[in-house]
Amino acid sequence: GFSSIIVANQTIYATGMIDTMDYLTAVDFSGKVKWQVPYGRSWLNSYPDTRATPTIEGDLIYLVSGTGELVCLDAGDGRKVWSVNVDKDFEGEWGRWGVAESPLIVDDKVICSPGGNKTTVVALNKHTGELVWKTKTLSAPRSYVSPVLFEYKDLRFILAMTGEHLVAVDPETGDISWVYKYFQPDWSERKSLILTNTPIVKDDEIFISMGYDYPAVMLKLDPTGTSIQEKWINHTLDTHHGGFVLVAGHIYGSNWSNNRQGNWVCLDWETGEVKYEEEWHNKGSVIFADGMLYCYEEKSGHVALVKPNPERFEVISSFKVDLGSGPHWAHPTIYDGKLFIRHGDVLMVYRIVETG
Repeated sequence: GFSSIIVANQTIYATGMIDTMDYLTAVDFSGKVKWQVPYGRSWLNSYPDTRATPTIEGDLIYLVSGTGELVCLDAGDGRKVWSVNVDKDFEGEWGRWGVAESPLIVDDKVICSPGGNKTTVVALNKHTGELVWKTKTLSAPRSYVSPVLFEYKDLRFILAMTGEHLVAVDPETGDISWVYKYFQPDWSERKSLILTNTPIVKDDEIFISMGYDYPAVMLKLDPTGTSIQEKWINHTLDTHHGGFVLVAGHIYGSNWSNNRQGNWVCLDWETGEVKYEEEWHNKGSVIFADGMLYCYEEKSGHVALVKPNPERFEVISSFKVDLGSGPHWAHPTIYDGKLFIRHGDVLMVYRIVETG
């Protein structure tokens, strides 16, 4: 699968595809499988395999299958609590690579973004799966982005993305507060946008980026929370699907030169100034933990421990993942001094703290 693993309740949870179904597998810290259950139909077209990472809250796990079935499972044994075919019930519209969204939990609701011509974002009761609210439609397909919660002073929004927009939704009512259309008239024409990266939110500012030579954008919310404006645009950090992180006023990630190449980039959060753009094997994913960047290059599987230095891409140490097959697209996970790397049907665990 292409999804990342999560760790909770002293258990490792991973999604994967068997035949035509998506499965959730629970594994203990010795690598032994505790249980495995199907939860929905897989995406079987372009790049078939699981893509959505689970969301866990307490003793419940929420997952979206590759074809849009939203399921709540018991985290202890995988028993199904409820399921809703979100894309069928709300006439959602897939992109060319299916569904890659992790649900968002806000208060007593679970949030999902089916897109399409009937609605854009829906909220279900997290305990029962019953509909709480649905937004009006923006008549756009779903993106590959997971929604996030925006909280600043007395403002509180769900930020979700369609294949064309960033939208702010009132978590209580489902009313849309504002919409930012990502495609701009002076940008080169493209049939559809491919938005994959979860935005970074800091105070009243929101950073969004996608690959394919589209620019990254920093947005700033007006004090009333009713509109959004562009603060700056950057044409260097067009992240494909490896994500990006904010560390000490700087954004770190990789960019897209084409589907086979990309460099590692650092931007100034306030200005969008490029601090560096450096080649290191290829583009990939990045996470931040314990003061360091962990960069996982997607083509040949190199992993680097990188100091978050805005002056240069400073590799402290690195190694190469030799197990597994296919693209190295699953983002790494860090838990309790261990680095979890998932590559295809192989899960590897590395100790990253000194012992003795």
